[in-house]
Amino acid sequence: MQAILEEYLPNVMEIPDEFIEATQETIYMTVYTSLIAGVLGLFFGILLVVTRPGGILEQRVFFNILDQIVNIVRSIPFIILLALLVTVTRFIVGTSIGATAALVPLIVGVVPFYARQVEVALLEVDPGVVEAAEAMGTSPIGIIFRVYLLEGLPGIIRVSALSIINVISLTAMAGAVGAGGLGNLAVTRGYNRFQTDVTWVALIIILIVVFISQAISNWLIKKVSH
Repeated sequence: MQAILEEYLPNVMEIPDEFIEATQETIYMTVYTSLIAGVLGLFFGILLVVTRPGGILEQRVFFNILDQIVNIVRSIPFIILLALLVTVTRFIVGTSIGATAALVPLIVGVVPFYARQVEVALLEVDPGVVEAAEAMGTSPIGIIFRVYLLEGLPGIIRVSALSIINVISLTAMAGAVGAGGLGNLAVTRGYNRFQTDVTWVALIIILIVVFISQAISNWLIKKVSH
């Protein structure tokens, strides 16, 4: 087996420690971005739903401003967002290079995307259930937690899985500009040094992480749907 690997993956076999480190960096960026952006995105997604025209806390001006901010940030290509936030990243983290520094643009880029996904998921909740809760005198906070979040939980998990896959993709892109991780390894070793086997193995590991996250989300959806 060792001989086969050395024959077909010669460059990969020379840097196993780098692959382990790069995988850990990718998982680190994915987990922390998903957690922080998940909380913020959920918060802003709920605000988009409850403050929209006809919402339980209707605030047209606030909704229009937040809606436009989400649209604008979502429209900025991530590679440009990385460049725009270099100064902010350096101020917060102390450096603009590395996995920790990548968290800043990753979170900024993911929050509006996830907020919009959460908004769509919550808007699928039956309006009749919301109206019934209002008729029974349930407070707005009660409606948010007992109706929107409870009834919309399967949809939220579904869009969360989509967002996590997007995060993994963005970590690879961030890695291409010095953030570390498998994306960085695929570019600096695989592409720049023409080590194709390194690129392929990095891709395979990224796909494995995606499949695992998707499998977990599918399991959670089944659990909450029954």
